Amino acid sequence: MSAVLVIAGSDSSGGAGLARDVRTLTRLDTRALCVVTAVTAQSDAELMAVHVVPAELVKAQMTAALATRRVGAIKIGMLATRATVLAVTAALPAAAPPVVLDPVLSSSSGGELLDEAGRSALCTELLPRTTLLTPNIPEAAALLGTDSAQSDAQLLQQAAALLALGPRAVLLKGGHGDGPEAADLLLAAHAAPRWLRAPRIDAARRGTGCALASAIAAGLAAGLELGAACERAKQHVTRLLQHDD
Repeated sequence: MSAVLVIAGSDSSGGAGLARDVRTLTRLDTRALCVVTAVTAQSDAELMAVHVVPAELVKAQMTAALATRRVGAIKIGMLATRATVLAVTAALPAAAPPVVLDPVLSSSSGGELLDEAGRSALCTELLPRTTLLTPNIPEAAALLGTDSAQSDAQLLQQAAALLALGPRAVLLKGGHGDGPEAADLLLAAHAAPRWLRAPRIDAARRGTGCALASAIAAGLAAGLELGAACERAKQHVTRLLQHDD
């Protein structure tokens, strides 16, 4: 069984974070190794409290997990602070497996999950070590300090700007857009843009970003090509939105 190292925060509601990551990986027959970056008290409607795990303990968890078994991919979610971003970056192996980074900036209810200094460090230090960055439209705009994209041309422009920060590829998710289709844009250096489309579903689920990134990491750990891993992950999230789990 392939294994994915998940680096993320816990969510007391079970809707997002590590709980969603592990559930996703289990459904895709992938072993999960876990590093806890923060403990959050959340409901579906409110972020009530956050306790950040000390950066040195996050680094120690990564070292222990990577020494336990071979990891086929790494999925990174909530990082909370600049110190945690730097600790995670420092603990990545020199020859790291594929790294999927879901830039968790805020909760669904609007509470901050990565501080401003952490966002800056993520862009300058961690993105150059990242295989795939998976922001949604508001997250892409926040990382770039610009307005949210409103058209395919703007999505392409923002994906290219994020790619210039150092990741090997960007999957800019279109779930926050309009229209009958939810179209995600996959952009990699020296490759044509690729659109991943599915019918837009009138449903809301917390943790879909976690599920998508974890499912992509599972595919990469199993040896899938990046585009194929993204396609399979999008199908998984479409099923998640169609059926209340």
